[in-house]
Amino acid sequence: MEDLSDYRKSYVKGELIEENVPEDPMALFQKWFHEVDESSDTETNAMTVSTIGLDGFPKARVVLLKRFNEDGFVFYTNYESEKGKAIQTNPHICLSFFWQAHERQVIIKGIAEKIAPNLSDGYFESRPDGSKLGAIVSHQSEVIESRELLEERLNKLELQYEGKEIPRPDYWGGFIVKPLSVEFWQGRPNRLHDRIRYEIQEDYNWKIDRLSP
Repeated sequence: MEDLSDYRKSYVKGELIEENVPEDPMALFQKWFHEVDESSDTETNAMTVSTIGLDGFPKARVVLLKRFNEDGFVFYTNYESEKGKAIQTNPHICLSFFWQAHERQVIIKGIAEKIAPNLSDGYFESRPDGSKLGAIVSHQSEVIESRELLEERLNKLELQYEGKEIPRPDYWGGFIVKPLSVEFWQGRPNRLHDRIRYEIQEDYNWKIDRLSP
């Protein structure tokens, strides 16, 4: 067994103080997102989506955030995939971002629901043709015999849709995650990290608390 107990890092790149945070978590998320995006060549919009599967086990995977606003966080997937089925069975999910270069994390608990079909259509139309065909070719999460089978399916579809519009399949589209709580984590020295949590209240205002690191 490899021993990692000597891995150490001091966090010194920022602070998160109650007096300096906005009343709405989306304003702080937008600020952090753009700060990271302007100074990093990584995929700032990469996030971990955690669900409770149909087998009762939690499962986490990285997907790309495609839009966020005051209503929530939007990503796209195959609705018939393992992830899609899990969300439709239990829409209570968690999103998390880890921006290592800035020593920051954001953890969002919320309720996921499908976005309107016309919004999924609009995003699908903006994708490159290869990505559109990939969404049709892949029966996401199902067992497949070989890589070659996928490529054969793709070749057939390329011929079928050559010079034609590629329609969005009904089983592919977006989810919006409407947040119930948003926690911002900023690394600090001596493991005394800053943790500020926003929780939505019945009057739709946000309650702000500091959590012990």
